[in-house]
Amino acid sequence: MFALLKKPVRPRRKPLAPETRTLEVGSRAMPLTIREHPRSTRITLRIEPGARGLSLTVPVGLRRSEIDDFLDRHQGWLLTRLARFPQSEPYLRPGSGIMLRGVRHHIEHTGSLRGLTEAVLREGRAVLRISGMEEHTGRRIATFLKREARRDLEAAVRLHAQGVRKPVRSITMKDTRSRWGSCSWDGNLSFSWRIVMAPPFVIDYLAAHEVAHLDQMNHGPEFWALCRRLCPRTDEAKAWLKRHGSQLHAIEFG
Repeated sequence: MFALLKKPVRPRRKPLAPETRTLEVGSRAMPLTIREHPRSTRITLRIEPGARGLSLTVPVGLRRSEIDDFLDRHQGWLLTRLARFPQSEPYLRPGSGIMLRGVRHHIEHTGSLRGLTEAVLREGRAVLRISGMEEHTGRRIATFLKREARRDLEAAVRLHAQGVRKPVRSITMKDTRSRWGSCSWDGNLSFSWRIVMAPPFVIDYLAAHEVAHLDQMNHGPEFWALCRRLCPRTDEAKAWLKRHGSQLHAIEFG
């Protein structure tokens, strides 16, 4: 009798290869990747960093009609979340703007093929002056941001490392999408250079976070206590990244 009350069990098989399709969300055409996972018991929908695409994780053997129904039901949710990301052309060009240490800078081309990229203040307006060919604007800005990020993060890491009395072996700048920083067991720190677009207290938090891992290779209570000691604005910075971090990932530098 009890056997009749059991929930039917789908036959087990190996997960299929990921399926890629395009999903229409309002006026947007979003790349969607569907993955079967052997331990999944429900459908999980996620917006990739920078709203570059959608990821759907489903139980093995789930019917495509159930997936389609799920996507139809969550159109409103997607529209609300994607509204945070502008649909305008994400590539940088003269006349547009870029954030640097939390301040929006107007991008201005100097008209010269040679010269350094520099941030200046002109009549109370923050300006980022770019030389070279206009089609290389994004690439030149990325190079500039990497240099500025390294300068800020190296200074912050040196300061916080004194607080934990742990050696730092190396500092590397990367363009990671899944995390803002990392720390290896032997003292190698890695950071996403895009963090330099955030306000200074967020940059300081990221440095403190990875330095704290030199002493605590976990995210337990002792780690967070140390992180807050190094950076008193830790909670505020975490909230800022949660709200605005994906927008920094959405920028294309060419």
